[in-house]
Amino acid sequence: MTTVAEAAARRNARPAPARDHGAWFLVLPALIPILVLSVGPLLYGILLAFTDAQSGRTAATRWTGVLNFQDLLHDTLFWESFRIGLLWAVGVTVPQFLLALGLALLLDQDLRLRRLARALAIVPWAMPEVVVGVMWRLVYNPDAGVLNETLRDLGLGGGRDWLGTLTTALPAVIVVGVWAGMPRTTVALLAGLQNVPRELREAAAVDGAGAWRRFRAVTWPAIRPVALAITSLNLIWNFNAFALVYVLTGGGPGGRTRLPMLFAYEEAFRYGQFGYAAAMGCVMVAVISVLLAVFLAGRLRGGEEQ
Repeated sequence: MTTVAEAAARRNARPAPARDHGAWFLVLPALIPILVLSVGPLLYGILLAFTDAQSGRTAATRWTGVLNFQDLLHDTLFWESFRIGLLWAVGVTVPQFLLALGLALLLDQDLRLRRLARALAIVPWAMPEVVVGVMWRLVYNPDAGVLNETLRDLGLGGGRDWLGTLTTALPAVIVVGVWAGMPRTTVALLAGLQNVPRELREAAAVDGAGAWRRFRAVTWPAIRPVALAITSLNLIWNFNAFALVYVLTGGGPGGRTRLPMLFAYEEAFRYGQFGYAAAMGCVMVAVISVLLAVFLAGRLRGGEEQ
């Protein structure tokens, strides 16, 4: 008769099951495009940042070490574009979230034609950034734009070149960024609101809690993880913006809307300084990585608290 100890010894003596290496073949179709289209160019760009690569150059590319990064430290134009990028990212992300939160709360109500309103709210999200940029250039047109025509009709003047004036170019571009990105935030927050139990809201209303107190005590704690996630991602996406600002102003006037990605693009494809532009890209990747690390740390800390 086999004792319990003998049975346990036999079970422990059995060889561990071999790992199913065939599972890797199932994920290869997804991994190969990522490696080829994302990881490969990223590694090549990092390598390029330590060289003096230039367009149209017949001589061999030389290894220069950290020379490009040393030049970046003293490049006041780059750090100015970095400052503008931070202003743009924060200036777009904050009002984007506040307006999207208000719109999501409104669309979450039992309103007539609610489905139609939700569909219309995501129309800007369905439009390509180039189309959005061209459309808003027409709106801001100093001669026949909708904005200036409306101001003339109201007797408030008109004819201002919103995208060509130093004082109004960045605020005008920020308005477009908020308008274009608000639907994405609205959809995320609206999805979070769908998970808030209506019983809790009704119970708080029965207890005499007002709209603000119900939002602060019931709604906000439930959608806080979604709000943190979408705000952090919006900050990263906005800081990494390129196409919308490029179509609207091309970085002008006088570099007032030249975001870091626009600066790197000009260095690479206008002036042919591929190595220097790659160094700028590495700095941008480092900044975005830090933002991602802060976002993930906040998410993990929030998960531990829960």
